Amino acid sequence: MKRSRFSEEQIIGILKEHQAGLSAAELCRKHGVSEPTFYKWRSKFGGLEVSDAKRLKALEEENAKLKKLLAESMLDVSTLREMLGKNF
Repeated sequence: MKRSRFSEEQIIGILKEHQAGLSAAELCRKHGVSEPTFYKWRSKFGGLEVSDAKRLKALEEENAKLKKLLAESMLDVSTLREMLGKNF
């Protein structure tokens, strides 16, 4: 996955500038991002504070780890079932 040039704190700062009254096109030009990127940020981070964004990122990382653990355990279970099903 491509890593963003901007941190969550910077993105939230840009969105707060937009809430303060600057236009989206002006902000995009100022920070060097495209308008679709700006609107994607707004849909994802709109209304969040910096602490909320950090918490969201931590939860996403924890969720990814848990999914990986579940996949590994399911693989182990299926391997054991195959071994028990075979007659030696």
